[in-house]
Parts: sequence; structure tokens; C-alpha cells
Amino acid sequence: MSSQPRLYVMADLRNGQPFSLDQEASKYLLRVMRLSEGAEVRVFNGRHGEWLAKLSRVDGRVAELLPVEQMRIQPERQSAHLTLLFAPVKKAETDFIVEKATELGAHTLQPVITDYTQSRTVRTDRFAKIALEAAEQTERLDLPEIADALPLNRALDGLAPDCALIFCDEAGNDATRPWGGEEGRAQAALKTFCMLTGRAAAVLIGPEGGFSSQERAFLRSRADTYPVSLGPRILRAETAAVSALTLWQAACGDWQ
Repeated sequence: MSSQPRLYVMADLRNGQPFSLDQEASKYLLRVMRLSEGAEVRVFNGRHGEWLAKLSRVDGRVAELLPVEQMRIQPERQSAHLTLLFAPVKKAETDFIVEKATELGAHTLQPVITDYTQSRTVRTDRFAKIALEAAEQTERLDLPEIADALPLNRALDGLAPDCALIFCDEAGNDATRPWGGEEGRAQAALKTFCMLTGRAAAVLIGPEGGFSSQERAFLRSRADTYPVSLGPRILRAETAAVSALTLWQAACGDWQ
């Protein structure tokens, strides 16, 4: 991995066309990294690939960069669109979900409010910062879309008509037995993902406590919806998110 700093920028990236960084990015290069004029920085904007740029001018606390060479072109999307719908949990665990979903290539992150969601305060500005830092560190050439939190039914209404919904449902149907018993258990996630290759998909992760019986009944009756199991153990919400996205990338995404 290159030791050069790597930044996401909003500016257009064109050879010989300088642009100024915002205050936070300028502070990072000038005061944290202690770079001086002539230093090299890698930049990307989600539209024009990745460029090698030089720190061409320092005006007080503002740094100016000059793109000099395109290092990677912006590729056409190589895998189907992947959305992660997740119920917010505790702050640190939710931040972890956002960070790892970005690293694992999710295109859209959609917080959802379910019956058992306990943490209903959603800071999308913080999520955007976490996703930006994760993209910079992992060589990603774009940023995921961070959507505002919505009730579950409204979030599902917002999915594209051809999007397959995959919901991680570990319970059986018998409310009187531990973990719902064995009847009604979903099939293994990887088997389902392998049937959906090439399709846009949305993976739905519930909160601690899972989905209510009403939500499970609604989801299982919904067209083009696939309940899946992530194995014989009950996973924490953040572990379930990472596991499901990893399996999807292996079966349907850009790990092939």
C-alpha cells in the first residue's frame, strides 16, 4: 500500500487544473501530515478515478492541489447494486456497521427503525464521515450513499422494483420454544445468494432481539423476499451485517 496520503475530494479532477481543499483536509495535510509544497497526494472523487496530485500552493491554512497524473480510471460498476438496511444499535456498534459495510462495498446504507429498535438517534453526518475515512483507507473509488433513517415499511417501499430483499431471520415459527424451534427456519444464506447472482439486492439486518412476529410475517409474505440463516449461532447485529455482506460479495459481488 502506498504511503502517500489519500483523500476524497469534491472537486473535478483534471490534469493541470488546481483546486483548493476544505479546511479539514487542509489541516490534515499541513498540520497532521506536515506536508510542504511539492509533496504528493492521491485523490479521488467518485467520478474521475484516482489521481496523483501535488501540493502546489499553501495559502495560510488552505492547501491547493494540482492533479498531474491519473492513476486509476473510474470503473463501470462491476457488481449489482447492494444496499444494507440495518437497525441502529449502540453507538460504537452502529459505527462499526457503517465502517465495515463501506469496506465491504455496499453502495447504499439505509438505517431502518423496527419494532425492537432501541437506539433511534441516527447521526447521518457522523456516518458519512466514518464512510469517507473507510473509503480513503481501503482504496475504494467512491463513497456509499448514506440515507436518512426510515421506518421499515417506508425503507422497503423505497427499494427498486427489481431489488431482491434478503432478510437475516434466525428464528423459527414456534414462539413457545427457544429460538422459535426448528419449524420455519430459513435456508442457509450462501445458498440463497448463489441464486441471486447478477441481481440488485438489499440485505436487511435486525436489531438486538431480531424482528417482531408481525414484522416476520410481513417480510415472509412480501414478494421477492428471501429469509436466510447465518448459521446455528445467534449473532450480534454488527456481526450479522459483516457476515451477510461477506457472503454476498463472495457469491454475487466483486470477490469473484
